[in-house]
Amino acid sequence: MQLEFFPSRTLTVYLSRLFITRILAVLVMLVLVLQMLDLLGESGEILAYPGNGESELLTYISLRVPQLASRFLPYSVLLATLFTLVTLNQNSEVIAMKASGLSAHQILAPLVLSALVVSVVSFAFNERVVTRATATLKAWQDADYGPIPKDSGVKSNVYLRDGGNILLASSLTGRGEDMVMTGVTFYRRDASGMIVEQLRSPRATYADPGWRLEAPERFDVKSTQSQKLRPLTVAPELTPSRVTISSVDPDAQSIIELTGSIRALKAAGRRTSELEGAWWHKISGPLSAVLMPLLGAIAGFGLARSGQLLIRGIIGMALGFAYFVLDNAALAMGNFGGYPPFVAAWAPFLLFALVGETVLVRTEE
Repeated sequence: MQLEFFPSRTLTVYLSRLFITRILAVLVMLVLVLQMLDLLGESGEILAYPGNGESELLTYISLRVPQLASRFLPYSVLLATLFTLVTLNQNSEVIAMKASGLSAHQILAPLVLSALVVSVVSFAFNERVVTRATATLKAWQDADYGPIPKDSGVKSNVYLRDGGNILLASSLTGRGEDMVMTGVTFYRRDASGMIVEQLRSPRATYADPGWRLEAPERFDVKSTQSQKLRPLTVAPELTPSRVTISSVDPDAQSIIELTGSIRALKAAGRRTSELEGAWWHKISGPLSAVLMPLLGAIAGFGLARSGQLLIRGIIGMALGFAYFVLDNAALAMGNFGGYPPFVAAWAPFLLFALVGETVLVRTEE
């Protein structure tokens, strides 16, 4: 039995190259198929906006592809693990490696190392590309696929309270006193909480204090009459700092930006467990790729001629998909306060790491 964790350099490079090429192939296949299906569903809404055409469809694809690649990369690693190990098993390469003295852990070591590299690349890709694409796409969808806001820090579906009144905005761009809201609706309520007036405006800017509505249209609930007004200022209690901490989208912020948002919310006495769970999941999510070789390892061992290779492959796939189901469920429980944020993000990872290791040791070691 060899004492080194990795096999020879030649074998390590061979297995890593085999594994990574299959990851890329599966990922490209999944993204292409899912993007075509998604585009079929969204193309009608994109082209419904006057002036939109082929360039807008290509823009949508450029914003949607990073999301699909990020979401389905762990699935690609799982399927690539099964394809790689099943192929090695059918060609008796696993038997040859074990006959030379390699353990199951040593055979899997190059795959785990490759998956770790994929996790690091995935984390960097999410932070630099996916967050920006998500923010821009959400703002574009809220604008009914009209002109895309050019600000990279755009936020969508902003909900704010000014005392008893409510201010809604379809999108928010800029920072500090340079913030600009689009698609603004302001609801004025009386002491009993009933809405007495609605103001709609295509754009609002910070007026220090309050927010200046451009070309507002007033609807009076009591008289049910509408009238256009001159620009006016509403919500004097809403400052840019309050707006910032009230419109946090964890999917559209990098881990550094999200850290600052969580601190601001805590300082304001707001609940942050959902955002903290999303913060931890930004790390545990990409790192889930490291689990896939371990969960799919059962497909690579055992004699191919025993007739159980298909069953082993199904078991490996079932373990992998069970992890994704439990991970989503734990994250949802954390959002509702059922689990602490750290537990919600990391408990499935640690649980299935133990399950995969136990299955591997009991069956092969």
